[in-house]
Amino acid sequence: MSLERTEFGRPVAIVTGAARGIGRSISVTLASEGYDLVLVDLDEPYETSEEVEDAGGKAVSVVGDVALVDTALRALSACLEGFGRVDGLVNNAGISCIRRAEETSLEDWERVLAVNLTGPFLMCREVGREMLRRGDGSIVNIASVAGILGISERVAYNASKHGLVGLTRTLAAEWGGRGVRVNAVCPGWVKTGMDERDQLTAGYTDADIESRVPMGRFARPEDVAQAVAFLLDIKRSGFINGVCLPVDGGWHGDGSWDSLRLRSRRP
Repeated sequence: MSLERTEFGRPVAIVTGAARGIGRSISVTLASEGYDLVLVDLDEPYETSEEVEDAGGKAVSVVGDVALVDTALRALSACLEGFGRVDGLVNNAGISCIRRAEETSLEDWERVLAVNLTGPFLMCREVGREMLRRGDGSIVNIASVAGILGISERVAYNASKHGLVGLTRTLAAEWGGRGVRVNAVCPGWVKTGMDERDQLTAGYTDADIESRVPMGRFARPEDVAQAVAFLLDIKRSGFINGVCLPVDGGWHGDGSWDSLRLRSRRP
């Protein structure tokens, strides 16, 4: 949609990777809670924009690669020109790479880190400057259980998400006293198109994930979206800073072996 100035009473957030999956769910959830949105993605997020407006929000879109600083600059500019302010940033855009470490090419390694770690850094740096100028704002990075645990055959992905956890904690320490909170959400496996594509090449099944999670299911995009909405909201989480919140059904907290874990469930 075209840029138009909105009333200053509504909070405004930038969401990357907004065209599908978790990013779409985050965007629509925030719109339903009163946010206007800047939607960033490699593809024009037509459907997300429509759903945001159906939920009562306004949306502008920025098409670009988050690994490029130009995208961060254009996202911030669109936000300030369209809405006059920026209250929240959600770094959700990400890609996977499932290969054994010894088979991971330098090209794969660099691209995954560019999107999953450099991209959030650039968005945080550019948007964070404006938040620091105002002395107010909240940033939520979408990391992963792979950012707090080691998971085989995902060396580039795991490294990028561990780095994102480190970025989150560092910015929280550096910016918290200047009014900008920085937190992360660490989802377990989420049933999205990315998971469906990964299963085709990685040789794992729904049952592999469901047997590992104490709650016995995949995370849903809305599970992640609700956690993001909580962390963005100063009324609900105003003294929460530097937290990496697992949304994983208990995955990283459960040291049981499979048979013991499964015996603990309802019959």
